[in-house]
Amino acid sequence: MNVTIGQYYPVDSIIHNLDSRSKIMATMLYIIGLFTAKGIIGYTLAIIILAVAIYLSNVPFRLMLGGLKGILIIIIFTVVLNLLFTRQGDVIFSLGIIKITDYGALLSLKMAVRLILLIVASSVMTLTTSPIELTVGMEYLLKPFKRIGVPAHEISMMMSIALRFIPTLIEELDKIKKAQMARGADFDGGKLTDRAKSLLPLLVPLFVSSFRRAVELATAMEARCYRGDINRTRMNEPVLKRNDYITFSIYGGFVIVTLLLRLIWGL
Repeated sequence: MNVTIGQYYPVDSIIHNLDSRSKIMATMLYIIGLFTAKGIIGYTLAIIILAVAIYLSNVPFRLMLGGLKGILIIIIFTVVLNLLFTRQGDVIFSLGIIKITDYGALLSLKMAVRLILLIVASSVMTLTTSPIELTVGMEYLLKPFKRIGVPAHEISMMMSIALRFIPTLIEELDKIKKAQMARGADFDGGKLTDRAKSLLPLLVPLFVSSFRRAVELATAMEARCYRGDINRTRMNEPVLKRNDYITFSIYGGFVIVTLLLRLIWGL
């Protein structure tokens, strides 16, 4: 199974050389602008910005699209729900109780585009940022909240570990599935209830393997005297550079433009 979220693609590019805080904030601003966009102008801007980021990252486009395989069912399910249950607008197709309106079709298209752009944008961030850089970036962004008791280091560490182990768990699931199929297991045939029951031989070994990996990781961290951020220092402190400020400006401007288009012109 090909999963891009959580993987790191090591090449030299402008996006790779950006500070991890810039990439995390740029992704968050992009998601805000994406959900703020209402019309074709906002979505066109979102597509152009993402296309430029992919081009500058020097990461193969097929890897970006690989992240869509895992949520393809969710995208189809969302599109079908919006098509069938949206009653606003003029009816463009009718078959018995099934009625599809022009507004429902447009809404379904918007939701599909949003989900695709969101996943690809997240893949750009994880493919161009190593897990260690992600940890450092999230910790620095959460530092102001430490004054109110938020464990910034622990949260960032848990999030980076979770991202790191997504591809590992997917590979483990693929191995378990192939092993069960070699023993005669059938995951595609039968009724829906039979398919649900057939997942048990996959989920049980996967959970056992996940807990085993978690225990091994905890033991390894304790053996190295890991104590969170207590008396913890870094050899190289991250510094924001000119390209980082340019990135902030571009993505911040994208959010402002989408807000203006939506609130003033209704686009």
